[in-house]
Amino acid sequence: MASMAVDLNNAAWRKSSYSNGTGGECVEVADGLPGIVPVRDSKDPDGPALVFSAVGWSSFVAAVKADA
Repeated sequence: MASMAVDLNNAAWRKSSYSNGTGGECVEVADGLPGIVPVRDSKDPDGPALVFSAVGWSSFVAAVKADA
């Protein structure tokens, strides 16, 4: 699979509803980017982000919910 650069400078990040309120396990996702879902550690906002296809992210979320 080829990698591509994605400009996330203006991404609108939101904390996952599954993140806890004590500063740990904080995952943020960026909405509104057609076809992709960037994910990052909120404790390291300048660090790397993983970028998933929207279809791949939907499959991941469905699998997590099914196992919960």
